[in-house]
Amino acid sequence: MCWQKAALEKPCWSPVKVIFIPQVLISKCMNVSISGRKQPGAPGGVPLGPVHDDSMTRFLSETPISKFPLWDKMRDNKRLLSFDLELTARCNNNCRHCYINLPADDRKAMEKELTLPEINSIADQSVSLGAIWCLVTGGEPLLRKDFFDIYLCLKKKGLLVSVFTNATLINESHVEFFKRYPPRDIEVTVYGATKRTYEGVTRKKGSFGAFTRGLDLLLRNGIKVRFKAMALRSNLSELPEISRFCRERTKDYFRFDPFLHLRLDGDKARNEEIRSERLTPGEIAAIEQADPDRFQALEKNCDKLIVPDFSRADCNHLFHCGAGNSGFTVSHDGLFRLCSSLTHPACVCDIRKGGLSWARDDLVPRVRSMRSDRESFLKRCRVCPIINLCSWCPAHSYLENGELDKPVDYFCDVAHARARLLSASI
Repeated sequence: MCWQKAALEKPCWSPVKVIFIPQVLISKCMNVSISGRKQPGAPGGVPLGPVHDDSMTRFLSETPISKFPLWDKMRDNKRLLSFDLELTARCNNNCRHCYINLPADDRKAMEKELTLPEINSIADQSVSLGAIWCLVTGGEPLLRKDFFDIYLCLKKKGLLVSVFTNATLINESHVEFFKRYPPRDIEVTVYGATKRTYEGVTRKKGSFGAFTRGLDLLLRNGIKVRFKAMALRSNLSELPEISRFCRERTKDYFRFDPFLHLRLDGDKARNEEIRSERLTPGEIAAIEQADPDRFQALEKNCDKLIVPDFSRADCNHLFHCGAGNSGFTVSHDGLFRLCSSLTHPACVCDIRKGGLSWARDDLVPRVRSMRSDRESFLKRCRVCPIINLCSWCPAHSYLENGELDKPVDYFCDVAHARARLLSASI
């Protein structure tokens, strides 16, 4: 939940030691510059082998992994660790519940998309501020004709790169590319376990066949795949089959999300469609109870999700989440957002004009210092002991009703249904 940020603790690993070799020395020994270009003397474009020089030992040091400086960096919640990069808002599917998708051939959307040089600059600035991970998403990011170039641009800067995709565009070229330049992971969304349900959600004929072909290519070639599913009216009856479909194909990770948030562009007709796909609070509680892994996680973290002390809070700050502290999102058209859902005009800026440091040093503190005197916010959301069971936050409040600090009854009802479920299990 966005209101509950778990404390990062030093991992309980055995004291394995890591040997650090300065990058300059690696470059020297491999006869390759830090930029990756071949140095003179390496014939045929292939780097020379390592130079066996006893003097190298002077540059080596050993450090227990528990002492690795990254853990200190991660405990500082205001240090940049990661960022999300929306390559496009376009998608080859037309999912009923989607909050962002535009047609795959939308020329206006294409013209607004960040160029490769702009993405390269954003990545450079992010790495200089400490980022180590980038999530590449969309829309459908594989629609970008320069996807391979963008991905390599990020990888060459030392970033861990994750990709969110529907897998329908995956072909042999993608697989060979990912085998050569492995992603941290690829997360694939599963809309249904049968053609009827899947294409009922995507509204794209042939999309289920394309999805299964793409997914099979990834799995057969050992590409690390994670799965997620959206729980919606159109696939509710098939959720157990979707869960089995995913868990049979990965031991790594599967999650489902019953929360459908509204369109980032405010499209009224599409928003009504999204609302029609939302499950009732009782249905959400029931499917969470029916999933052993999810329900056990809820029970295990019950003391963090239900916090009676919140009822005594006297702070009127709007933001009590981690938005903008250790990460951010850049939209397909170059808008800096503290999180992927926060689109209020006062909370975004054009990164093409101001740069990343300006956004983090100026915009982020201004947004995080916002306060509210709205009585319904102060007497309901701000002091609610089950806020961590709720999807309410300023970003979602704005998408729902055009203001950052208004309660959303649907979210409240879902939170209370979850709370009743947990109370009954204790």
